[in-house]
Amino acid sequence: MSQPSFSSAKMVEDAQGSIPNGVEYTTPAERKAVRLLDYTILPLMTMFYLLSFLDRSNIGNARIAGLQKDLRLTDHQYQVAVTVTYVPYIASELPANLLLRKVGPNIVMPTLLVVWGVIVTLQGTITSYAGLVAARAFLGLVEGPMFPGIVLYLSGFYTRRELSLRVALFFSAASLSGAFSGLLAAAIQNMHGIGGKPGWAWIFILEGLFTVLVGVAAFFLVPSTPQASRFLSREQKELIVRRLERDRPAISIVESFRVKEILRSLMSPHVLICFVMFFANGTTLYGLALFLPSIVNQLGFKATTSQLISVGPFAAAFLVTLISSYISDRYHSRTIPIIITGLLAVIGFGIFLGTSHVHTAYGSLFLSVTGVYSTAPLLSAWMANNSEPYYRRATSVAVGFIATNAGGILSTWRYPTKEGPRFKRATIMNLAFSIIIVVGSALNALYLHRENVQKERRREELLRPYAKEGNKGMENSARIELGDRHPDFKYSL
Repeated sequence: MSQPSFSSAKMVEDAQGSIPNGVEYTTPAERKAVRLLDYTILPLMTMFYLLSFLDRSNIGNARIAGLQKDLRLTDHQYQVAVTVTYVPYIASELPANLLLRKVGPNIVMPTLLVVWGVIVTLQGTITSYAGLVAARAFLGLVEGPMFPGIVLYLSGFYTRRELSLRVALFFSAASLSGAFSGLLAAAIQNMHGIGGKPGWAWIFILEGLFTVLVGVAAFFLVPSTPQASRFLSREQKELIVRRLERDRPAISIVESFRVKEILRSLMSPHVLICFVMFFANGTTLYGLALFLPSIVNQLGFKATTSQLISVGPFAAAFLVTLISSYISDRYHSRTIPIIITGLLAVIGFGIFLGTSHVHTAYGSLFLSVTGVYSTAPLLSAWMANNSEPYYRRATSVAVGFIATNAGGILSTWRYPTKEGPRFKRATIMNLAFSIIIVVGSALNALYLHRENVQKERRREELLRPYAKEGNKGMENSARIELGDRHPDFKYSL
């Protein structure tokens, strides 16, 4: 699973170019240090998120492998089992992000992997609706912190300019998980009857055990900070810290947790605009992740064929996710790539809604899945780019993923079997939400541009309360108190 990071090393390197605000590769040694981070950090984060998405969404594969039939679940009961995952998932995101620095990502992330791997494995032993609901609730509680935690974690290793492509490289695991999930499920369900267990049970058992093994290994591989990396020399660690300080001067300032930083995040207009876009993207993304095999199956394809051909749209999404994020970092623009990927989703859902031809409907999924999946890392980087200092950024990132997973709750109720294969109401909703993302990104860009101009005009006024010449403490105080509202902090557009 580490291949995306290694094979994309040249893409990562080329995307840097000339980084604004003086953050650039000033020496070959600095370039080498960042590439070492790419080789040692990104493969791990990619694997973590691949397993997170795979272990959460493999219930869709288990469903068409016989889970719903064997447990005698109604459509309503299946939807409840999927929905209950997201309630504790959402509840755990913000507290976990705020605790990540204190406990240490080198402890938090591996522990989460091991615990949820055990839960997934135990899903293969359930025999009732109640057991499935309980397992899914505990799974959501433990998996919730992973995605926002990874984004926050990477923002402490890379500059703002570099973040989109790195988020895309690990988030592309979501696309890969959709592809691998279908391939694995098609193979594993052939184990039906071994040990007296149905094929769908083996999907959970084997995938869960693998997650446990990765989690145990991760205790020895995940550094808490760049300074703690086993793969960087002392000089390289110093280079990484210096370039992060050039990009985010507040990053080196020791900051205590304050509740008002949570409130400042929640009161930021750009965070609220992104919240709406995250919700729209989460609704469409989780709907496709959980129900695409069922959608393809109801188009008229056999169960095993559905597992296999659902790989195509996810594979396309993987490629476009990397390309769009590369372009976003290369030209330091978030708005235009989000508008383009949003329009891909609009076209895809529009075709699916309007066609009566099975193969055209299947082909439209390449556009909709690609547009939806490639939007997510761009939004994630945009949110992380524009909040400062640390605890405000931790809150903003978590809030974005709370919205995403709230959308996941909605999506689970929009695909009842009786409405297949067209799922007209769900498709209209997805089309509308994709339009919201396009419009929202344009509005957010206009607001952020206005704020950049206003901060520069009001520079003296904003800094006056902290203006004591030569007082480093007051300068640091200004950076912490003002955060992203500091005149020197330029919002990413």
